[in-house]
Amino acid sequence: MADPSTRSDIFRAKATTTLWRWLSKWQLRSLWRLARLVGPAVMQFSRREREVTLANLGQTYPELDSKQRQRLARHSLIHSSASMLELGFAWMGPDERINASILAVNGRELLDEARQQGRGVIVLAPHFGNWEVLNFWLSSHFPFTAMYEPPKIKALDAVTRHGRERQGASLVPTNPRGVAALLKALKRSEAIGILPDQEPAWGSGVFAPFFSRDAYTATLLPKLVSRTEARVVTGVAVRHPGKGFVIHFLAADERVYSNDDILSATGVNACVEAAIALDPAQYQWEYKRYRKTYEEQTGHPDYKRYRLY
Repeated sequence: MADPSTRSDIFRAKATTTLWRWLSKWQLRSLWRLARLVGPAVMQFSRREREVTLANLGQTYPELDSKQRQRLARHSLIHSSASMLELGFAWMGPDERINASILAVNGRELLDEARQQGRGVIVLAPHFGNWEVLNFWLSSHFPFTAMYEPPKIKALDAVTRHGRERQGASLVPTNPRGVAALLKALKRSEAIGILPDQEPAWGSGVFAPFFSRDAYTATLLPKLVSRTEARVVTGVAVRHPGKGFVIHFLAADERVYSNDDILSATGVNACVEAAIALDPAQYQWEYKRYRKTYEEQTGHPDYKRYRLY
């Protein structure tokens, strides 16, 4: 007899997959209308999402008053809700519909020039706009490799992997074997994707400023750059509600090319900030970006007092 938790995961996976498949048939304008209902509900009833979002916004935009932060938090949760509702569209929708939703691509020459020079391209893809649409475009235009961590519900792994690999992307694990695969892809002058704003495990990062507070930031990038001479760009798919997406590739902050881990991480965070400036509401502010602190790292006996969350 199957374990109850396994049966529960299988049921949840089937229900979620059915929902995504159903939503994949919706028009983007209808998904946006639904997100405008879901987002405020999350703001009102999900204490965790509301409090983390407001804490992050209070830290990153101290010049905003309470009403302005509340308004930005609500808009951010609407966009985050849209990203979740659009998963079926990005993973299961017909190719022609997704291609038609990409209204423009700005900065593609940054990728083309690097590859013409025989260099690989590292695309920093923060949790902004619809990063699954960005993955769709990248993997349909370039040989593309990205790190992949299976979902918590293991039964969803096959669906998630298929959705992200549908245009030929190669997904590799978040371990040394995956890093080796990224290096090989860059040495073949291909493109790879990195999440620049995901907090790494202890020992895999350094503290570097992100807006007005230091955030624990991964040090994988300088290692990849130093061994491959790859070029770095930031990539985002900005949502134009109900209409589609405009993909932007932005030149990286020059500090990302430094051999100094802290300086490189500072450049990475500056790249994320530049992307967020396109439309702050489209960033996933409900993520605990400042979870780790210096005090916890150094074993301060009262380190919890220094946490933002």
